Amino acid sequence: MPDSAPRTVFDPTDADVNAYQLLTALVVPRPIAWVSTLDAQGRGNLAPHSFFTVASGKPPVVLFSSLGRKDTVRNIEETGEFVVNFTSEELLDQVNDTSAPFEHGDDEASLLGITTEPSQTVAPPRVAESPASIECRLERIVEVGHAFVVFGLVTAITVRDDVLVDGHPEMAHLGPVSRLGRDEWGRPPEVFRLARPQSTDDVL
Repeated sequence: MPDSAPRTVFDPTDADVNAYQLLTALVVPRPIAWVSTLDAQGRGNLAPHSFFTVASGKPPVVLFSSLGRKDTVRNIEETGEFVVNFTSEELLDQVNDTSAPFEHGDDEASLLGITTEPSQTVAPPRVAESPASIECRLERIVEVGHAFVVFGLVTAITVRDDVLVDGHPEMAHLGPVSRLGRDEWGRPPEVFRLARPQSTDDVL
């Protein structure tokens, strides 16, 4: 057996170690939840969150994590609803622009000229040009350290017809972008197929 390659060990409790930067460089690529919400006064908010995944398939629940109680979290606490808009390559600049430090109460979509349209089952609008959206009602919020993990029960999934192939979203048409470390982004990945083993006989 060859000797093990040398490694640098980073202690997250060390004040000189930035665990966040290391984790965001290693947990990659990360899909982006482009979350639209309304506050109690009906003012819109649109912001990207790159800690995002599926929490449950039955019932369908998605989650995203906000680092701090940002407007997105406050609005969801007030209204109990949000929409995750799909972040495609053609929308990259708009997604990035909405990460700017807008003032509380600013409507990013309106200020940046991003078109929205009514959602199917919730009050917050969806991004009209986004190829897909996931409409959610708040299931729970869990505070973890300085982060707020928001779980949303999926009430509707909308997908543009031109993105569907045989009734299924097609990766080539979705064109997702992702977040990597530092200021790095990922473009749509190369797609290949690999069958999942059905039994241990398939791998032993």
